[in-house]
Amino acid sequence: MATFDYAEIQAVAHELIEEFGQEGTIKRITPPDPVLGGDGTETSYPATLVPMTYDQRMIDGSLIKTGDRQIYISSVGLPIIPEPGDTVTAGGVDFNIITTDPNNFDGQVNVVFIVQGRI
Repeated sequence: MATFDYAEIQAVAHELIEEFGQEGTIKRITPPDPVLGGDGTETSYPATLVPMTYDQRMIDGSLIKTGDRQIYISSVGLPIIPEPGDTVTAGGVDFNIITTDPNNFDGQVNVVFIVQGRI
């Protein structure tokens, strides 16, 4: 029985995002030390991504608001998994990640990250 090659689909997704997308960053702030305190540390990760406007019929005003963007992020070479609380910079605009979907169908390969970004 043949198995589906998710790594191949990941490569195709990366090629499309690279061709039609742009360079951006994902910023993550690690919390301060719980004992010593201090400030959190911000780390930026370069990413290749495509920000897209949600289709009008998907905007309900509560879960998805006008101005939210659906951002496709290539998983190839990205050392982190984007999560709520991170910030995506695309086209000079910062979007806070509200939800994320790693598109990990086999439990091993993150095909592409699809996040909901909000200004």
